[in-house]
Amino acid sequence: MNQSEMTSKIAQGRGFIAALDQSGGSTPKALAGYGIEGGAWSTDEEMFDLIHQMRARIITSPCFTGEKVIGAILFERTMDGMVDGMPTPGALTARGIVPFIKIDKGLEDETDGVQLMKPISGLDDLLIRAKGLGVFGTKERSVINLANRDGIAQVVAQQFQIARQVLAQGMMPIIEPEVNINSPERAGADALLRDAILAELDRLPEGQQVMLKLSIPAEAGLFNGLVAHPKVLKVVALSGGFSRADACAGLARNKGMIASFSRALLSELSHAMSDAQFDRTLGTAIDEIYTASVA
Repeated sequence: MNQSEMTSKIAQGRGFIAALDQSGGSTPKALAGYGIEGGAWSTDEEMFDLIHQMRARIITSPCFTGEKVIGAILFERTMDGMVDGMPTPGALTARGIVPFIKIDKGLEDETDGVQLMKPISGLDDLLIRAKGLGVFGTKERSVINLANRDGIAQVVAQQFQIARQVLAQGMMPIIEPEVNINSPERAGADALLRDAILAELDRLPEGQQVMLKLSIPAEAGLFNGLVAHPKVLKVVALSGGFSRADACAGLARNKGMIASFSRALLSELSHAMSDAQFDRTLGTAIDEIYTASVA
């Protein structure tokens, strides 16, 4: 798929985006959820090899195709690895799946009720390398814990600053200012975030688009204006700690949003499963998330 074909796939494709981008400190937790405990590796290199094996098993599963999974977000090491004898992004596009890469380097400590992204060193070099491997876009995450207007404005301004750098390299940014679903001020944070994003979208030049990855809003339909915005290619939803059943139910109430789930997609998979069990379990999760995304 070329850039135009990948844009069309995301804009018009029926399905969802799989988040396969756990990295750094979240990798041991992801492996534990897969049934591989910390004693199974002695170095970071061995740990990342194990998580790559898990992701390769997912990507090569017969049910993991562009028919229902229209995109996948990768960790940098996964992007640089091989699946089915080819670079991972190529293995995805061969299955009709658009590849993205996670580019943020983690979060700063909380201030003003939010956690900004840490500085992303060497970003232009990473973007050039990723694009050369056939990666379509990026994903960068911040966190919003409270309905603090100044804090949310800082998060959105930083996200769009990075998005402009991504756009300048001819790639598609997924802006992810995650509202903590356990926040006591969740509904207020959702509304402030929507308004801040709309203001930043107005500042984008005509003809440019971004994608948005947002928590499922407390009020169904709150993000309808973002879904319909001409400068937004697609709005995708993160599961944010909801169970798959709850995440799918919430997503289905928000027309036009599609899933970009990680834990809700992978939580029932186990290293010890036979290939048949693994494929059946993954296929069930894909079917449920697909149905919620196209409802």
